[in-house]
Amino acid sequence: MPQFASPKKLALATVCSLLSATAFAQTNVILYGVVDAGVEYANHQSGNGSSVVRLSSGNIAGSRWGMRGTEDFGQGLRGVFVLESGYDVDTGKSGQGGRLFGRQAYVGLQGTWGSLLLGRQQSAMYDFIGNFEPMALATKYSVFTQDPIYIQRADNTVKYVGTFGGLAASAFYSFGADSNIAGGSEVPGNPKLGREFGGYVTYATGPFALAIAYDQLNTGTVSVTPDATARRVSTAATYATGPAKFFAGYRWARAYDGGVIPGAAPGAANQGSNLYWLGASWQATPALGLSVAAYYQDFKNTGSDPWLFAANADYAFSKRTRAYLSVGYTKNKGNSNLGFFDAGKSFGNTNPGQNQTGAVIGLRHSF
Repeated sequence: MPQFASPKKLALATVCSLLSATAFAQTNVILYGVVDAGVEYANHQSGNGSSVVRLSSGNIAGSRWGMRGTEDFGQGLRGVFVLESGYDVDTGKSGQGGRLFGRQAYVGLQGTWGSLLLGRQQSAMYDFIGNFEPMALATKYSVFTQDPIYIQRADNTVKYVGTFGGLAASAFYSFGADSNIAGGSEVPGNPKLGREFGGYVTYATGPFALAIAYDQLNTGTVSVTPDATARRVSTAATYATGPAKFFAGYRWARAYDGGVIPGAAPGAANQGSNLYWLGASWQATPALGLSVAAYYQDFKNTGSDPWLFAANADYAFSKRTRAYLSVGYTKNKGNSNLGFFDAGKSFGNTNPGQNQTGAVIGLRHSF
């Protein structure tokens, strides 16, 4: 005779199955990434001034893979996490100083009041600039060619982010922005070393959007310029009309007590600059997007003030795969040596006073 479960056991099994299905439905984990590679030409390399043709990774978007997840606790409260790893397609090496999850690694809580996040995270300058930069932070030719603060990430960070209608705001504090610096991060008895903090406010209404952001970073160590500090304030605006969008922005920067502004001439009195940019983007067809931009940096107490001009054409074969062509030109004045971003830097990639022309054609796939 076949054996049948009792009604109580059947009911218990049904309830457990439903509870398990409900718990599973409340948790969501996504694997995602970007693979971006192209062939780049750039002339007037530092040293002998020769040209180079090379395979390069992350030209209009940094190559990456990651996982993000949420768990719904009910009552509008969720747990969230992100683990995101940057890498070079051309070599297979990890980016961001060899960190496994160097782009982002955080866990937090999220509700109607906003998000509270703990871990390695993007700075306020990075978070706000994406919507106010005409080249959309293209790795080779964009505002961070003039100042890498716009792609700054910080270890050991507590961050708050909130959105309320057209207003968005964020504040963060890092106990040690770069844990790879010996004696410069989370040093007992000296909380200033490696400290970084800042925030931003953005407001969007109709076709207009405005933003302002602040960042302060202490870069000294126990033994070298322990009070070294750099402060920056950046503001930007956009206006959209039909398929076109226009951009304008400004960044003030000063460094003190041994702090350094990238590209500034040596000397305490020279560590400051004003950076300006203008640009436009146009969605010419559903598949074809075009962007142009100009960036000018005026360094304090020096005539070494570089320009960067950039343009990009982006063609979508599908929602996931795009081809692109980016071109750029740096115009250096005096002893300025602004070149195109390579090996984590832009200044020093050409000889002082020498201009540089670059172009890259490539493919990007998102998954």
